[in-house]
Amino acid sequence: MSTQTKVAIGGVVVGFLTLFVFPWWLSLLIILGALGLPLAAYVMLDPSQRKRVRAQGRKRIGS
Repeated sequence: MSTQTKVAIGGVVVGFLTLFVFPWWLSLLIILGALGLPLAAYVMLDPSQRKRVRAQGRKRIGS
């Protein structure tokens, strides 16, 4: 199992645990924040920077 998969599974587990510890609306805010911040950062990149990020991801897949 890859490191990225382990991190994703851990994030889902933590997300579900927050549902039992915090009120549901706060848990939803935490989960959406964890998803929204990387997406917002990607959208703020210039087109040339996005191209470089995508190329870097494809290079990692083959290695």
